[in-house]
Amino acid sequence: MQRPKKRLRKRGKRGGLLVRLRRRAHLTEFHTQNSSHRSSSVLSQAMPPVKLEVSDATITPPSDAKPKELNKCNQLELKGLESIAPLVRSVEETPEPIATEVCGTIPTWIRGSLLRNGPGKFEFGNQHYNHWFDGMAMLHQFKIEDGKVTYRSRFLQSDAYKKNSERNRIMVSEFGTVAMPDPCKNFFLRFLSRFEMIEATDNASVSFVKYKGDCFVSTETNYMYRVDPESLETQNKVDWTKFIAVNMATAHPHTEPDGTTYNMGNSYGRKGALYNIIKVPPMKNNPEETLEGAKVLCSIVPADKARPSYYHSFAMSENYVVFIEQSIKMDLLKIVTAKLRGKGISEGIYWDPKQDTVFHLVDKHTGQTSSVKFHTKALSVFHQINAYEEDGFLMLDMCCSDNGEAINTYVIQNLRKSGEALDQAYNNMYRAFPRRFVLPLNVTNDTPTGVNLNTRPASSATSFKTAIDKVVCQFEDLHGEDLYEYGGLEFPQINYSKFNTRPYRYFYGCGFRHLVGDSLLKIDLEGKKVKVWYQKGLFPSEPVFVPSPDAVEEDDGVILSVVVTPTEDKSTFLLVLNAKTWEELGRAEVPVNIPYGFHGTFNPTA
Repeated sequence: MQRPKKRLRKRGKRGGLLVRLRRRAHLTEFHTQNSSHRSSSVLSQAMPPVKLEVSDATITPPSDAKPKELNKCNQLELKGLESIAPLVRSVEETPEPIATEVCGTIPTWIRGSLLRNGPGKFEFGNQHYNHWFDGMAMLHQFKIEDGKVTYRSRFLQSDAYKKNSERNRIMVSEFGTVAMPDPCKNFFLRFLSRFEMIEATDNASVSFVKYKGDCFVSTETNYMYRVDPESLETQNKVDWTKFIAVNMATAHPHTEPDGTTYNMGNSYGRKGALYNIIKVPPMKNNPEETLEGAKVLCSIVPADKARPSYYHSFAMSENYVVFIEQSIKMDLLKIVTAKLRGKGISEGIYWDPKQDTVFHLVDKHTGQTSSVKFHTKALSVFHQINAYEEDGFLMLDMCCSDNGEAINTYVIQNLRKSGEALDQAYNNMYRAFPRRFVLPLNVTNDTPTGVNLNTRPASSATSFKTAIDKVVCQFEDLHGEDLYEYGGLEFPQINYSKFNTRPYRYFYGCGFRHLVGDSLLKIDLEGKKVKVWYQKGLFPSEPVFVPSPDAVEEDDGVILSVVVTPTEDKSTFLLVLNAKTWEELGRAEVPVNIPYGFHGTFNPTA
């Protein structure tokens, strides 16, 4: 997201947003922020069978924490939460595959690997990362074949990991942690290093993605790494800026059935920031290709070029890319002066509840952005569930929160709290819930104002035209009251290969009665019913749907989820659920510790 580092004194050319921001910071903020820097922190036992709770309508809340009540924002308040500190501790890699102990039955038709990504190392020497997002990327593989499972893991051999390891200290700044000046330098060089831009990290710790059939790991900067999905060995580093004019790309692209991939990335220039829709072709001309042929499909101008919105993902229907310009903002002044002030990039991201959330529709075939903008109240969105078009409407389903300060909750300090301090951290955080917006696609000058344009039966969402190019939308909930008892839903997944961009019925996710997921949920949109997998003390990861080879119905298949527990050593297991009945089929117990991760994918064996 940042330009290559240069000394401030060498940037004498006038004009350009970054130059002006850095000059302004140098003149007005150095003395006060220098003092603030000094005070800132640089911050094998078999499991018993899982007790399954399945319910269609009425759900009995888990008893591991005593519920108090729902507050005015329908947020569940709890007390007595158990410590999850072991879920965010550093672990050793397991580079060679090891056998697991299978309990129950894992269907023999499952052939391939569940690949997972997430932080696995949180300190170097006596220096610790401040934020959960900062930990060094650790790649995990659960290889499934003939009903058996092996496990292996490797640290991504990024430049950040290698530099930190060589010096046994944090040498590369991350999202919430700024690398301090090298103590081996003299005072003058340490002083000058404060004026350098924070260099974008290549610690690709968020997800596994595919471009042109190859496997990559990615984060939210301009760097990715191609990796071998069989050995987890790090291959070549890929820089988006070498192919197209963007400074970053999300870790959640969307892929068409033919392999064409769409993504989004910001660019920063003399006139400020732009949001860019990216299109990557499905095929490569030679085995060494990575992003060759990528192009910017269109650019969208932010409402405030100096304070663009932060985004983690976007939505896609059959004919449109949908960009959600949300009310989480990035203060570019604070970001480009972060190192000068001894702060992480996270200090420049803030929640602005006064700003509308705006949906931008981009035609995938022409690259044209719709002149009609769809507005709703301030919302926070990290992950979309699905989007599809039907009868002249675009259904946009997302996990939404009414507050965008959750990023600040996930500092390591909070995740390692216990007792009342942990309860308070959880109860102060807004949770996400699945919601649907219905966007009318045929809004013209003749479309009447003051009339609900959503004419779909049994839909409570509303859309009102208020100006020639503005439609104000109100969502409908995709859940019943019972979901509040499970802390909402995040990490949503669907039967992606068959139902992404199409009408669908089921989605899956984690319930959040803790700071990390502590249950697995399946929601049926027909009746908005929920099924729940839960056991006290277990924390399942993002559910990954794998369709059965002879699937007829949408939920014919299994759910794979890595389950970890903070109370027992070396007690992680891969859980396999029947996606239709939500019953446990089997588990593969792993005799090593695994931290709680972010995202994953299933890579089938050819």
